[in-house]
Amino acid sequence: MTSCPGPSTDGAVYVEIEDVAAPARFEHLPDALAALWRSLRELPLGADQSDAFEYFLTRREAAARVREFLVRDGSLTLTLRMDGRLHSVLIRPDGEDRARPRPTTHPML
Repeated sequence: MTSCPGPSTDGAVYVEIEDVAAPARFEHLPDALAALWRSLRELPLGADQSDAFEYFLTRREAAARVREFLVRDGSLTLTLRMDGRLHSVLIRPDGEDRARPRPTTHPML
């Protein structure tokens, strides 16, 4: 796991699903997580991956937990397996370098 301290992230964030959805900007992290979950649940992920993403993105403390990753690491990258390959799910604060930083990666089943 690679960790590089990041900025405070009370502001806008970008979310992206690699090769599925282009980066989208949201003013508030909870809105970004809700939109990300709406997009992910439409994908053919299988029950285990779907359950893991639902838990990570929709539980009551989801925004606080993701914010911890953003403050500590500068961004958060989760992975999903679809169509025989891995795809990154990236969450990063607005204003971060758009060239993907070296985030901590957390594989999701």
